[in-house]
Amino acid sequence: MNCDELVELVTAYLDGALDPDARARFEAHLHTCDGCANYLQQFRTTMGALSRICDDDMQPAFRDRLLDAFRDWR
Repeated sequence: MNCDELVELVTAYLDGALDPDARARFEAHLHTCDGCANYLQQFRTTMGALSRICDDDMQPAFRDRLLDAFRDWR
């Protein structure tokens, strides 16, 4: 697995949705690539921070801007 493939699979990895072979290749790459290991940690940190935000805490206009920004993100 290369770095581009790992980035494409990071959400599936965190959701536990990878098949055993893909998961093993993903984790093997992490052990040899500090950049991807850092990316995964940053992704986890971002997800953790975002999960603590409630819709009630966010102004509707800001929520709409976030949804627009990430609507087509892959």
